[in-house]
Amino acid sequence: MNAARAVGLLLGTAADAVFGDPKRWHPVAAFGSTAAALERAVYRDHKLPGIVHSALLTGGAVAAGVVVERLGRRRPLVQVATTALATWAVLGGASLAAEGTAMGRSLDASDIAAARERLPNLCGREPSSLDAAGLARATVESVAENTSDAVVAPLFWGAVAGVPGLLGYRAANTLDAMVGHRSPRYAKFGWAAARLDDLANLVPSRLAAVLTSVSAPVVGGSSRSAWQTWRRDASAHPSPNAGQVEAAFAGALEIRLGGRTVYSHGTEERPVLGHGRSPDAGHVTRAVELSRVVGAASAAVSAVLAFAIGIRRRRN
Repeated sequence: MNAARAVGLLLGTAADAVFGDPKRWHPVAAFGSTAAALERAVYRDHKLPGIVHSALLTGGAVAAGVVVERLGRRRPLVQVATTALATWAVLGGASLAAEGTAMGRSLDASDIAAARERLPNLCGREPSSLDAAGLARATVESVAENTSDAVVAPLFWGAVAGVPGLLGYRAANTLDAMVGHRSPRYAKFGWAAARLDDLANLVPSRLAAVLTSVSAPVVGGSSRSAWQTWRRDASAHPSPNAGQVEAAFAGALEIRLGGRTVYSHGTEERPVLGHGRSPDAGHVTRAVELSRVVGAASAAVSAVLAFAIGIRRRRN
């Protein structure tokens, strides 16, 4: 059973790399519309409605995954197909690379207006006040964090829990992006979504940091610096997970990340991660390359993990 799961994860990763996100009827977009509709119905400025919101939506995604997984029980080809489709639907590696590459080109051409216009496709920061260095920093940090969130984490949960893990993780991460930030509207309502996403990413974010350290030489980076920066600086970041992979990317590319970060709902003073110069357009391009390599490595690791879990279960 888990051999079929491993093959499905690899095929789904390949589909994302070749085709990118589904062009029409994207299930994540449909989930987002459902989440927004439910939010309108249950929203109150308290934690309890937020807990209900997150539980219903994430639980529903897991339940749908259980139904799909049961369709493939004792039918390996069905399991391969459903796992591959679910993996393709939840991964965001190709779209992340495309947006990062486009940002790198705009910055390399000194087209700050185009870069500012494109930044919201990558993160929720306020772009109007950012110069070229600020846009490059925001892009590298977003590419790093989303390499973990949109590639490593869903593959990890797919290896551990199959289609329910894939769909459940993507539901939790999407809800965090929608309501998990610290704006006045979501400080209480989004608390559950933020904490659930933190929990779901505890292991994957650290796996992403390790894979970043291992993969750094492929893009001309430093494994030693990635490892040392990760171990030294990650815990200073306000997020228990984003800082892991951002610190590793900073060390791998031998640049400095962090500092003043402006969102529409307020400003944060982030700790400095790494040493060296501030990132530029060239570092954006290398960050995208590193993201691709880490994504490929995580697919291989997840396939091996899925296969190993299957062997262990048969022995027990």
